[in-house]
Amino acid sequence: MKTLFILVACFMACGASFAQKLNKLTGEIVDEKTVPVSFAIVRVLNYPDTTVVKSVSTNIEGAFTIDQLKSGEYVLSISIVGFKSKKTNRFSLNEDMKLPAITIESLSKQLKEVSIQGKKPFIEHQIDKMVLNVENSIIATGGTALEILEKAPGVQLDRQNDQILLNNKSGVMVMIDGKNNFLSSADLTVYLNGLSSSQIATIEIITNPSAKYDAAGNAGIINIKLKKNKAFGTNGSVSSTYRNAIRANLPTNIYGSELNFNLNHRVEKWNFFTNANASKNNNFSNLFLERSTNANGLQSMFNQNFQKIYTGSRLAAKLGADYYAGEKTTIGIMLDGSTNTRKLDNFSQTFINEIKDGVAGNNSLIQYSDANTPNKNYSANFNIRHDFKKEGASLNFDADYSGFDYSGLENFNTNFYDEKGTVYNNTIIKNDSKTAIDIYAAKTDFTWPLSKTTKLETGLKSAYVKTNNDFLSLALVNNKWQNVVGQSNNFIYKENVNAAYANLSKDLGKWQVQAGLRAEFTQSTGTSVTNNTSVKQHYLSLFPTVFVNQKISESSNLRYTYGRRIDRPNYQQLNPFNFYMDPYTIAQGNPYLKPQFTNNFEVSYNYKSGLFFSLSYAKTKDLILDSKTAQNDSTRIVTVGQGNIGSGEYYSAGLSVPVTIAKWWNLQNNFRVSYNKFNDDNLEGAPFVLSKVFYNFNTVNSIILGDNWALETNFWLNSPKVRGLERTTIYQYALNIGVQKSFLNKALKLKLNVDDIFQTNYWKGTLDYQNVNLRVQNNYISRRVSFNISYSFGNQNLKSNQDRKTAADDIKNRAGG
Repeated sequence: MKTLFILVACFMACGASFAQKLNKLTGEIVDEKTVPVSFAIVRVLNYPDTTVVKSVSTNIEGAFTIDQLKSGEYVLSISIVGFKSKKTNRFSLNEDMKLPAITIESLSKQLKEVSIQGKKPFIEHQIDKMVLNVENSIIATGGTALEILEKAPGVQLDRQNDQILLNNKSGVMVMIDGKNNFLSSADLTVYLNGLSSSQIATIEIITNPSAKYDAAGNAGIINIKLKKNKAFGTNGSVSSTYRNAIRANLPTNIYGSELNFNLNHRVEKWNFFTNANASKNNNFSNLFLERSTNANGLQSMFNQNFQKIYTGSRLAAKLGADYYAGEKTTIGIMLDGSTNTRKLDNFSQTFINEIKDGVAGNNSLIQYSDANTPNKNYSANFNIRHDFKKEGASLNFDADYSGFDYSGLENFNTNFYDEKGTVYNNTIIKNDSKTAIDIYAAKTDFTWPLSKTTKLETGLKSAYVKTNNDFLSLALVNNKWQNVVGQSNNFIYKENVNAAYANLSKDLGKWQVQAGLRAEFTQSTGTSVTNNTSVKQHYLSLFPTVFVNQKISESSNLRYTYGRRIDRPNYQQLNPFNFYMDPYTIAQGNPYLKPQFTNNFEVSYNYKSGLFFSLSYAKTKDLILDSKTAQNDSTRIVTVGQGNIGSGEYYSAGLSVPVTIAKWWNLQNNFRVSYNKFNDDNLEGAPFVLSKVFYNFNTVNSIILGDNWALETNFWLNSPKVRGLERTTIYQYALNIGVQKSFLNKALKLKLNVDDIFQTNYWKGTLDYQNVNLRVQNNYISRRVSFNISYSFGNQNLKSNQDRKTAADDIKNRAGG
């Protein structure tokens, strides 16, 4: 602590020495109803020649700050789509000045109430990230977080491996309100599939994060920001959604429903907020696999069909309070938790055609299985933020605890049939698992402007994680349950990551530069209590980042970025258990997995915050993939596991083009073409190289109709691609459409949404390597209709400025959120 105060004193002294006698201008842009206008362009013009001196945009609260203005006479010019452009009267500036709120007039009067004031597009490209504005989107209504991500440019859902990919790269760090988790990819998919769109405000996609962020996530960060009601007084919202699948021959219970409630109360120095959500989400999928083997004179063809029914419900609640101890100090506490129930019923058939010594034979097996996997997660956050008298200087501290409890009971009942259809064998197996995860984290972030053009950011972070996974596998033999040796295990994983970072940014007029360095020291131990074995790792890693922004003109910029990232294996990947799936398929963990490291490079061009073009290159070393997929020719059992391969290279070019067809019709188009190459000199005993060019396209139509009607459509398409050993062999695409009607001055909204109208979103692919020849088709529920009704009450206009993150924002993505 003493060292911290010495640093503060040093930075204050440096700030004083760099001070310049220039003026600062601040203000706020609002509409006719005093609602803040976000992202309006504010230009400072010399008077009387009206040459542009500086240009900025307002923040989410409609506020703007313009530094380094010489004394003189000026005029402000304000412009934004959907509003009349405005020029203020001239004013004299001789010292720092705060202007009264500037009101601009929306075009709604001219359009006879046709336009929606201040409405942002569903997909918005900002200079350092892409933002999905979920809160006001029609096509995002009634869906889940997972389904919204599938509509995002560059995001792909790998439903076979339960992974989220960004530009075909795995290792995406998914954050909820800036908080990471330690969920396995499968558990994270389940969580996001239960998170309703009615709880989400925006989703940020950051491909090149700065050193301030945790270094995890080689593909980048997806930050899901939940709704926060920050208005003064008492206000809130309530919404309800019903959704159902539309497909022939479906079980009758494939539907979803949810109820969401937000309440905020702000008075004097206190702000209280709460959120409650109850939801039910059922699903269904058909999985078809075809596998051939040929060894020891025996040729076999396996045809498998899995029918899976998922049923689940979720209860979640959040409660928090902020106390404004002074004009510049805020103390906050936040508690949240959720409980989930999930049940899987699986019916599978396997037909085996065999030829040995010219004689054909047939046999089959039928397996009934079910799984109950309830889980709970809970967290607490304590936060203190202090803004110093020096403009832009702040100190932020967070302490967090998060706990996760998972349990699972799986039952497998398998009948083996000969070619006459007679049962000749029966096996009954059950797996009982319990997982407990505890996460402790603390961080501090310090920001200090060294001058009006130079800013220093620095911080410290420490996080400790312990996971305890107890897995018991039992087989029913002679009516007695017996432990399955080699599968039951108790695995304990401990990890401590200590980090420090520094960012230095400098404004050089037409050039803005930020250079940062993050250091992370990781210590981990994975212990199999059952086998009495441990795997320990400790390593220090440095993660430099560089951001250079070149201002070509008032309306265009070039941005150059570089960053190094890491992905550490999650606990389930490291867990050495054998997970029984069926008599011929076993999943296996790998305690010797190494972290993968990625170097990311990108050059991007932005014109008028709309047209966006980027070129990027990334190379990942020790890439973590399902590379341990192997087939035992004697038993014909396939073991699926993850391992490190030599490297993966990713080349990509992206283009975003917004088009305004009319004042009431906007179109956002996104296109990306990529080339991926995966190689290893010795993968499972042989060289491996696989590469392919692929592309994806995404377009969103936003149409504002009369009498408070609005329409949105979204179409996306992904071409065939490769990833590691896996090849996608079909085009995946979907058309989604939604319509909205507003009542009571837009406080009451009704929305109807249909996803994947033509039912074209399914997956088909192959895996061919050495003696493994696999064909897969996965038909999951993608066509759904949903109806949503929402009502907002209380004062929704005047905003506070409290929006904090937590200390766990670097680690929770590998366990729960």
